[in-house]
Amino acid sequence: MARIVIIGASIGGLPAAYEARALLDKKHTVTVISNVGSFHFVPSNPWVAVGWRTRKDISFDLGPVLVKKGIEFVHATADRIEPEQNRVVTAKGEVPYDYLIIATGPKLNFSAVPGLGPSGYTQSVCNVDHAEQAWGAYQSFLKDPGPIVIGAAQGASCFGPAYEMAFILDTDLRKKKLRKKVPIYFVTPEPYIGHMGLAGVGKSRRLMEDEFAEHSIKPLHNASIKEVQPGKMLLEDGQEISFRYSMMIPPFAGVDAVAGTAGLCNPKGFVNIDAYQANPRYKNIYAVGVCVAIPPVEQTPVPTGAPKTGYMIESMVSAAVHNIKADIENNPKKETATWNAICLADMGDTGMAFVALPQMAPRNVTWARKGKWVHLAKIALEKYFLIKMKKGVSEPFFEKAILHGMGITKREKAL
Repeated sequence: MARIVIIGASIGGLPAAYEARALLDKKHTVTVISNVGSFHFVPSNPWVAVGWRTRKDISFDLGPVLVKKGIEFVHATADRIEPEQNRVVTAKGEVPYDYLIIATGPKLNFSAVPGLGPSGYTQSVCNVDHAEQAWGAYQSFLKDPGPIVIGAAQGASCFGPAYEMAFILDTDLRKKKLRKKVPIYFVTPEPYIGHMGLAGVGKSRRLMEDEFAEHSIKPLHNASIKEVQPGKMLLEDGQEISFRYSMMIPPFAGVDAVAGTAGLCNPKGFVNIDAYQANPRYKNIYAVGVCVAIPPVEQTPVPTGAPKTGYMIESMVSAAVHNIKADIENNPKKETATWNAICLADMGDTGMAFVALPQMAPRNVTWARKGKWVHLAKIALEKYFLIKMKKGVSEPFFEKAILHGMGITKREKAL
């Protein structure tokens, strides 16, 4: 009997648990450790921040669903990993494992910039708690509107939600007949708009520059934030930007329990992995999702990281679980993740889709398109994903949404 333990129950951890339970013999146990008691669909957080969704709309309780699928649920924070003893230590006791999948997501490193984050002077949409707080701040803002600053701090690797928030706020303010009172600034470490940590995707730069101009959103790229003060953002180049409302994506780091494990991570606390999603030192520890260490696509004047999209995370999950199965059965590991970047970015009443196959240039497929279908595809993805997650079904949701929407051929998909 093998004990498979998964730390984390979000877009990486929950599908990993479902796929492990479906793929492995019932004599093997699957356990999920999570510091939160519910699943929520992270890509919907920008909608929560403007009141287009509520927490209830995008979340459900984990315990009943996991138990029904025959998966043990430990609702506790993982305090530390002890790889030599093959166990995870939590406040509720020790959880032994034969195989460990780390799917914790990141630590939100707001402390990298003084005044950044919900405990400082900017909002966040990185989790549903922050999105709800952002919604509350937005309600206060609407009573006395003024300048808005949206964007990402230096070292950030997740740019999609920042772009989404800028356009969603633009759409919402237009609907409320308030847009003319609200200058919107977009502050980013990217060397140009549309870079997104990917060195651009197809014509993403031109598309985004045109959209920013059309929507009167002023970009400030190659920006490094020195400090955020009440109602004021100070950049390293001396610029000061006043705001009444701000949402900024922070740089990410590894969560404490993972980053504190000797020999597991890179200096930022992200888990080092081999081609099979396994840690080079601890062969029975796997990692999937944002907690994985991957290098930037390119060096930029102001540091940026590479994003891990939903499609990429799905691929990591499948590779990790299949390789654990192979190892249990004394077969060689052979499954590898496809390092492809595929993203749906909502823009309020339209949207953009970006496809980079593979993530690193030169690419077999590079594709960027704008259309109402992207907005509708993301709505459909949200509903479909939540329905299937509640039922305990793991499927390549992001792949289906993008590939069906863009009409990609089987030949191109194989590339």
